[in-house]
Formats: sequence, structure tokens, C-alpha cells
Amino acid sequence: MKTHVQLEVPGGARKILLHACCAPCSGAIVECLMERGITPVIFYSNANIYPLEEYRHRRDECLRYARKWGVEMVDDVYDHQAWGTCVAGLEDEPERGGRCLQCFRFRLLRAAQYASAHGFGVLTTTLASSRWKSLEQVNAAGRWACEQVSGVAWWDQNWRKGGLQERRNEILKEENFYNQLFCGCEFSHRD
Repeated sequence: MKTHVQLEVPGGARKILLHACCAPCSGAIVECLMERGITPVIFYSNANIYPLEEYRHRRDECLRYARKWGVEMVDDVYDHQAWGTCVAGLEDEPERGGRCLQCFRFRLLRAAQYASAHGFGVLTTTLASSRWKSLEQVNAAGRWACEQVSGVAWWDQNWRKGGLQERRNEILKEENFYNQLFCGCEFSHRD
């Protein structure tokens, strides 16, 4: 399937930092960017994922796909304890509640800090491709994260539109991706 999504990268950037949550959510986005001459560097920052074996499984799938495209992938420090401190008191929140917003802020701040320190002017995330996530929360967290650093614009692209959701499902099957059934944290697994 051919995608027909319109991309308007802030500032016309040709290289961006792409925060990625997993390979299934990254597949169509990476393909779309590369086909349009926009080079993503994948920033894998997902300290929310538990246990460590689950984190590694998802990371390795994402790395496998990045290598297929010749895309660089940065594996951020896995600090589940710091993430837990960030969402403390929100453990009983439902999916798409306050815990998710804090989780997105934690991960996207790490990505924005990396982007600022390494000369990336644009940051976006594959979290905006998941129908299980609140696009409003993702974008609020992304804007907030980019406001905390200098020189990084938040790209609030809706990665669900323009045939990307359908292409995501095709790539998932083509690549035989490990497709998890929960967001990653122990609280989402419980739900």
C-alpha cells in the first residue's frame, strides 16, 4: 500500500530525531520518512517498559528494523527507577490518564535533551501512531519537552493518517514483528 500522508517538517529539516516506542509503531513512519528524503535518527527511550527482558525484546526488534533501512538508532539509558519516581502516586490511573501524560513527558524530555545536545532541530515520536494513545497527551508532552530545551521544535505530525495506519499493519506482518499487547509498564500490563 502506498501512503499519501502530507509531511510539513518544521523548518524544512531533512534530518530529525524520532523518539520510538517499538518496531510496530516505527515501521511505516521510518519508511515514509526515508521515501521522502527525511532521515530519522531513532531515539529509543522507554524506561517505562518492564521487565528489562521486555525492554530488550522491543529494543532489539526496533534495532533490527533500523538496520534494514540503514538508520542510526540511539539506545537511551534504561532507568526504570527514575521513571517510577516520575509516575509515583499515579499507579492507579487508567490508560490515557495522568500517568500516561507523565510517562510521555519523562520520555520525550529525555529525547528533547538529546536532540538539543546533538544538534537536532526537530523532534517527533512514534507514540503519535498508536490508536491506544491520546494524541492530545502525546503532543502536549512533546511541546512541553521541547520548551525545556533550546533549539528543538516539536513536530506534531499525526502518524495515523494518510494510509500510515494501514501500512503499519502490513509492515507488522511483512517483518513478523514482535507485537506486544500492552504499552510496556507494569501498570498497563495489569490493566
